[in-house]
This record gives sequence, structure tokens and C-alpha cells, in this order.
Amino acid sequence: MDNPGDKSAKTPNLDNYVIKDPEAFARNVAHMIEQAGKAASAWVEPREKGLKRDTIADPVTDVVKTLSRVSEYWLSEPGRALEAQTKLFASYMAIWSNSIRRMSGEQVDDVVKPDKGDKRFADEDWGKNAFFDFLKQAYLVTANWAGELVTHAEGLDDHTRHKAAFYVKQLTTAISPSNFLLTNPELYKETVASNGENLVKGMKMLAEDIVAGGGDLRLRQSDMTKFALGENVATTPGKVIARSDVAEIIQYEPSTPDVLKRPLLICPPWINKFYILDLNAEKSFIKWAIDQGHTVFVISWVNPDQRHAMKDWTAYINEGLRFGLDTIENATGEKAVNAIGYCVGGTLLSAALALFAQEGENRIRSATLFTTQVDFTYAGDLKVFVDEDQIRALEAAMSAEGYLDGTRMATAFNMLRSGDLIWPYVVNNYMRGRDPVPFDLLYWNADATRMSAANHSYYLRNCYLDNNLVRGMMKLAGQNLSLGDVKIPIYNLAAKEDHIAPALSVFTGCKYFGGDVTYVLAGSGHIAGVVNPPAKNKYQYWTGGSPAGAFDEWLTNTSEHPGSWWNHWQKWIESQDDARVSARQPGENGTEILGEAPGTYVRIRV
Repeated sequence: MDNPGDKSAKTPNLDNYVIKDPEAFARNVAHMIEQAGKAASAWVEPREKGLKRDTIADPVTDVVKTLSRVSEYWLSEPGRALEAQTKLFASYMAIWSNSIRRMSGEQVDDVVKPDKGDKRFADEDWGKNAFFDFLKQAYLVTANWAGELVTHAEGLDDHTRHKAAFYVKQLTTAISPSNFLLTNPELYKETVASNGENLVKGMKMLAEDIVAGGGDLRLRQSDMTKFALGENVATTPGKVIARSDVAEIIQYEPSTPDVLKRPLLICPPWINKFYILDLNAEKSFIKWAIDQGHTVFVISWVNPDQRHAMKDWTAYINEGLRFGLDTIENATGEKAVNAIGYCVGGTLLSAALALFAQEGENRIRSATLFTTQVDFTYAGDLKVFVDEDQIRALEAAMSAEGYLDGTRMATAFNMLRSGDLIWPYVVNNYMRGRDPVPFDLLYWNADATRMSAANHSYYLRNCYLDNNLVRGMMKLAGQNLSLGDVKIPIYNLAAKEDHIAPALSVFTGCKYFGGDVTYVLAGSGHIAGVVNPPAKNKYQYWTGGSPAGAFDEWLTNTSEHPGSWWNHWQKWIESQDDARVSARQPGENGTEILGEAPGTYVRIRV
């Protein structure tokens, strides 16, 4: 029996690389070219008609300018450049030498191995076949070398180095041999086995996805036909009981005979749609909260268009959060409310709390923040897209339509994890010709939202660029805000592997609030760390002392708990006020019913 770790004992089956039916293969290549022409036409047509304007020039310019700064360092001194080139060349020669030794029957170790969990090189021929093995190792060496050029380049400011590292990562991920037909053994073998039918299907899907994107590629990550809002996602029973220009307020039906006296108002991000918290009955935080006895109200943000161009943060507070509080008071008679804010919804909630404190508006008695940043010092890879030049270019682009197109924001988020959210689907869809599997989370992820120009510009400048909220320089309704004025208790949830609101960033924001803050760290990332129902018994969470001092020190003194943090939060909520009353039904107290949940705003697609 061959030793799986002994490459010298393995030989690839070359029959897998030989075309069995040349005529069928030729026909399919012709069909593939025909479908590729349709894809090209779908891309060109809206541009010829003036319906689509390309906005790629500014991002490409920034990439070139940033990487030029790195090149300047290495090329400014010939000896330095020669040393870097010699190091790369020596690695190539080591790989080549090993290949020769392996072909002669000698067992040798790889010069470089993929990182643990790297799924790109799972096919056995990446190791058995000398050609593909060489490609794999040469690629990994080159990618590591390029990253080290950024790491060791001197004289770069932190922002430029961060951008350079991000762009290099994007480029090296894009040029992986696993992404191309002739350099991926798995793709090559599938193409030969199907006589190229996979390429015909793939080009047909590519054309369909460009048509669906109105001239841009709308990369499908899930089988979108398998989901329908209100039927198998966002199914928790409820009613829309109020509507403003920017928000619908949904009140959900109770499932318990009595409920907590304090209603619960959820403020989701407007960058995505609220039903991430109501994907299905098993995953739904909304349904779970109802089952614990909360009277749940949710803000469903409008998917803005030209009419909403000037809707800024003040508008979103007044026509969203304040409107929600008024709606709750009219529907229940309650002035004391628990509130939740998720991601940028939590940032808006935090700013609103500072404004409310100045105004004497005290209806929100506790606030829970899900993966929310208020201090953007350590805001992660999204800061790559934020500097004065990029914001000006973005504002110029938004001024034409009055909003940022949802596909641009979706692309930016996908780029944060391009190795998981872009290239595997490019390979699966357009080269393997396979439909992606149905997945409710990725259905939601693809259900993009636009951003009104005033809202998005304010967010980027005041949060990511100038970090004004924690500096006391954010101004809303003519007032400078201070988080120190927020005295109510806060439950601040971070996620350990969050790439959008890093755990460190959430932690550093705790110290700016004026009241008691309970910081909890959940396992997993920005979504799975939050949407983690107790019944699944997945991941873990950590609790500790006051969120003060260094984050690493806080983490070393925590207690780890298995499973979901949801029950821990429920106990915290009840420690604030556990009084209960008879369950409340939507439509009571003369409240008008405007429609069934999940409402109309959430159904507007980009």
C-alpha cells in the first residue's frame, strides 16, 4: 500500500488529462465561445446605452498609487532590490531542485505548504502531479514573498501599509493557480471528463449573472430561487404597525402568556437587511427573544433611492429610532424600553443615546450592542477603503444618483474574505458550471441595500475617517455628542474572529460610555458569533471583569463558557427589570395594522 505522505510512491493517472471525445469537446468549446459572447454583450450593452458608468478607475488608481509606495522603497536602493529578488529566485530553485529529486524517486519535503484550512489545494494531484505541485509551491512562495515586501518596507505610514497589505492579499488570492482552468488539476480533469460541458454551463451562468447585475457581475453565492421572504426566511409572525420615509416598525406576535414589561426595540444595520436576525425558526434571534417573553419591535430600514439622498444620521435617528420609540409607546403605553443595535445600527444607537441624554429623552433604559464600533482606531480592513481621496471619489459618484449602489458595498464586504466569498464561487459557477447550493445566510448576504448619499458620507467621515464619536466631535441636531453622557447599562457583545468590527475595536470603545458596560466576547465572527442559537450548542463565549486596561490582559482573566451567549444576555436583561405583564398583541390600543411582517421595505431589491 502506498504511504499517503510519500509523494515518490504516487503517480498521477494521466488518462484523467486526455480528451476522450475531441469532436464533442470542440462542439462544446464553440458553445462556450457563443455563451462568452453573450456575457460580453450583457456587459457592453448598458454601457453603450449610457445606463452604466464604470467606477473602477478610482479604485485601480489607489491600488497602483499604494503599491508604488512599496516599490519605491525596494527600488530606491539597488542592493536592497537585488537581495529581495535573490531570495525569491532561491526559493524557486529549491522547489525546482526538489521536483527533480522527487522524479528520481527521492522523498523530499515541500519548500512551503498551504496554511491549515486552505481548501484550494485539496485535490490529490496538487501533490502527486509534479507540474501542479510545482505551480502550487511557486505560487505560495511568491504570495508569501509579496506579503513580506509590504511588511519590511520602511517609511510607510500605518494606513498606507494596511492598504498595501490588503491589496497584495487581494492580488495574490486572485492569481492563485486554483482559480484557472489550465492550472487547477481538479478543473482540468472535470473539463476533460465532461468534454467541456462545464465551461458551456459556466459561461451561460456568467452571462445570466451579468444581466442580473444590469451590466455588472452579480456573483451568485446561493441558489436564490429556493428562498422567499415571508415563506421560508423572515417567517416570524408579526405586523407592520408604523411607517416613515426611512423605516417600517414591525411588532411581532407574542408566544408566551405574559411578557417582560419593558418592550425590546431592535435597530439593525441599514447596510444589510434586518432578517439576518430572522433567517428561519431555528436560527431566529427574534423568535427566540419572543419565546423568552420579549415584546419585540424591529426597525426595517428602507432600501433608499434618489428620494432619500439627503437623509442623514439625524433623519435616521428621528425617523427610525425616535419614531420606533414613539410607536412602542403608542402601541404599549410603555416609556421604558430595552434597545439592541447591530453593527452600524449599534453605532447609530450609541450616537442617538448621547443625543437623547442631552435632550432628556430617557425612554431607552438599557442598550445591547452587537459587534458595534464606536471607537474606530482599530476598525480592521474596512479602513482600507477610507481616506480623503477615496471618500471624495465616492461622494462624487454618489452625487449623480443620490445613493451608493448596493453592489459596491456588497463587493467591498466580500473582498474582506475574498478567498471564501468570491473566488470559490467564481470557480464553482463559471468554470465547473455548477449552481451554488441553497444557503439562507448567503441569500441574505446577496440581498444588497443601497446607502443614501448623506447618510453614507456622514458615516465614513465621522466614524472611519475622523473617529469623531469618541473624540466628542460628532455633531447631530446641532449638538456635539459625548458618549460619557450615556449612563444607562450597556451589554457590549464582540466576536473573536470578527473582520468587520474586530473584538479589540469593540473593547476599546467600552471606556467611553459613562455607565456600566458588560463586555462579552463570542466565538466565531460578525454573523455566526451573533446568530448562534443555544439549541445548536456551537462555539463559546467569554466573560470577565470590567472592560478596562489592555484587551489581552482582560482576555487572560476571562471565564470560557460553552455554547451561545443568548441565555447570558437574557439573564442580564432580566437583572435590569424582570417585571412582567400580560402579552401584547399587534393592533392593540388602536394601533393601525399596515401589513404583515416582514413588511414592504425589506422586499425592495437592488
